[in-house]
Amino acid sequence: MEFADYERRLASLQGVLQLIQQAYLQTSERAIIVLEGWDTGGKGGIVRRLGWALDPRSFKVNPVASPDEHERAQHYLQRFWRRLPEKGQIVVFDRSWYGRVLVERVEGFATEAEWRRAYREINEFERVLVDSGIRLVKLFLHITADEQQRRFRNRLIDPVKRWKLSYEDFRNRRRWPEYETAIEDMMAETSTERAPWHLIPANDKPYGRIAAFRIFEDRLGRNVSLEPRPIDPDLIKEAKRVLGLSSSDMKRAAAPAARRVNGKRSEPKRGSRMAGGREALLDD
Repeated sequence: MEFADYERRLASLQGVLQLIQQAYLQTSERAIIVLEGWDTGGKGGIVRRLGWALDPRSFKVNPVASPDEHERAQHYLQRFWRRLPEKGQIVVFDRSWYGRVLVERVEGFATEAEWRRAYREINEFERVLVDSGIRLVKLFLHITADEQQRRFRNRLIDPVKRWKLSYEDFRNRRRWPEYETAIEDMMAETSTERAPWHLIPANDKPYGRIAAFRIFEDRLGRNVSLEPRPIDPDLIKEAKRVLGLSSSDMKRAAAPAARRVNGKRSEPKRGSRMAGGREALLDD
């Protein structure tokens, strides 16, 4: 994918997500995006590009770290109940309740009985979310071990990126085969009809971002009217009184709004450097 084509596609998809977010406002619609993946898989890049497009008043990001002492004394799902979206909101979980069957399983923070039981608990938790009207989108960003090694090296030698590295990154890499098994089990046990997993090949970062945004557009916008709502007639009258609008302005304000996609700039102006390692291209 050429960089200019990537920017064009991303800007278009960001514009559609803006319309979806606006359509959710003052309705019962709400959504959760679950982002899981290998370390350096590109979760942060997707979150940033969502943030560039969406209004922060109804878009929230929950970066999930290790539970604190108080949270460890509770059921592991309890801390996530407190972070669910309100009506009209889109909420991202940058890592999620799947930590129970991934890092907690592999590193021994949960017993075998606990992480095996978690598959049933998670499926029931997600059933409750979906049945209550929440749109749930689950993405896993997959990269190869060689690509992860290349990205770790780049972070290590780049002073601007070193803050992203932690001891846990290298601990997790040493146990790659165990995490691979845990991921495969997670996919098999928790990809359900109402809450399926979407596996994104993410060796090529631009490709992975476009694939993710196309899934967001489909799952969050399904059966949602993206036509702008008509303006409140009382608001028009007040605007005329306060702003002194002309008759022409009043007619234009009261006319049915045409759908318009305004994609924001998809990338900061910093050149066209792209990560290598392309997987299969998306079907057009």
